[in-house]
Amino acid sequence: MTFSIDQFRLDGKVAIVTGAGGRGNSIGRAYAVGLAAAGAAVVVADINEEGAKAVADEIVASGGKAIGVRVDITDPASAAAMVDAAKTSFGGLDILVNNAALMAELGYQNIVDVPLESWNRTLNVNLTGALICAQAAVPAMRERGGGRIVNQTSGGAFPATGVYGIGKLALVGLTTTLAKTLGKENITANAIAPGNVKSDAGKQLVPDDSPFLQFLNMTVASRAQGEPDELVGALLLLCSDAGAWISGQTLHVDGGWVLRP
Repeated sequence: MTFSIDQFRLDGKVAIVTGAGGRGNSIGRAYAVGLAAAGAAVVVADINEEGAKAVADEIVASGGKAIGVRVDITDPASAAAMVDAAKTSFGGLDILVNNAALMAELGYQNIVDVPLESWNRTLNVNLTGALICAQAAVPAMRERGGGRIVNQTSGGAFPATGVYGIGKLALVGLTTTLAKTLGKENITANAIAPGNVKSDAGKQLVPDDSPFLQFLNMTVASRAQGEPDELVGALLLLCSDAGAWISGQTLHVDGGWVLRP
């Protein structure tokens, strides 16, 4: 097969991006807009329905195809309704981007002292929520003859230093398990591990005067921070025919923060 740049196109594909409407300048929004620009019809899903519809309206105004829906990713019935919305509006589902997560609202919690309520809530959203959405999406992907699952992990999982990192590291395990389980059905599963991103949530967690940012500036191989849009290229690779032979991998997009063999 001869490579063509058209292999990065997603014309005729249908994608769901969770957590894509709630935080203004967000990674989820960048993902939804980027997928639409590549030709996919996008279900913009978020627990903030107003935000989801605003991003969908932005895509439609630019000539793309999108709808905004409310989803609670911890509720199997809500996740199933999200997939049904994709099928009803666009005829099926090919791509699931599990982007929704708790992050900025968690702050720093010493693992020895973290309340079990916070531990359970974080893992329920950041880990179990991705499983629930995958379980809802896979039957629809099978109907289309295959699909792509992309989970959003984090550079903060390598190594994990708190409940957020622990959940994101466990998400890598879910990713490899999905890849192994679904690979023969032409369904790939991969993860993206962003570094420090200048999204609204990222800037809330790591402001410009943060000592952690100063540490990153001294240690990261390239730039310590990136924009949400700088993650879109990795997503398009993993969702398109150009990345069809990639599965079970975690792609670090972080300027060389996490260096792995």
